[in-house]
Amino acid sequence: MNDFCDWLITHGSSCAELFGFVCGVLSVYLATRENIWNWPFGVLNAGFYIVVFGRAGLYSDTGLQVVYFVLSFYGWWHWLYGGTERAPVLVARTSLRLATVLLLIALGTWFVLFTITSRIPGAKLPLLDAALVALSLVAQWMMTRKLLENWALWAALDAVYVGLFIVRGLRLTAVLYAVFLVLAIFGHFEWKRSRSRTSPASF
Repeated sequence: MNDFCDWLITHGSSCAELFGFVCGVLSVYLATRENIWNWPFGVLNAGFYIVVFGRAGLYSDTGLQVVYFVLSFYGWWHWLYGGTERAPVLVARTSLRLATVLLLIALGTWFVLFTITSRIPGAKLPLLDAALVALSLVAQWMMTRKLLENWALWAALDAVYVGLFIVRGLRLTAVLYAVFLVLAIFGHFEWKRSRSRTSPASF
């Protein structure tokens, strides 16, 4: 195993990045299918990427993975018991009022994260990193609540992340986020169909 990890490091990757890649793909694919097992894989994915991003100097993203780790446990519980009378949660739309609140939270989080991480030695692209993290937190929370629009936000974020990780030399992670982008598009249509089945009168 050590030899394999050494080979990955020689080729610009690591075992943590590889395992994070596998767990990430499984987590997002299962989420598109509304499968509760996406959350355990999400926990593992976050754990591995805490290591990967910490090594790469992407400190906002490192902190983001810590929050993902916690939110994955919350999402796991909420999907199972967060519905009416503790029933499983159904796909819903995001109201304009909630979207406005989430945007304000994202802007405030962006400012705070940038202010903190821009002062940390070795921080890379702190303005962009903080913005992506702030919006990713919103998208992840939306997923825990099964809000349909989380997939559109993830698709936009994933497209930017692909370029960021290429620049930072995390090529395997760039491929992962390209896969995430495709899965986000797939997830949007899957959840939209799910909502149509459970709420025929909505559109």
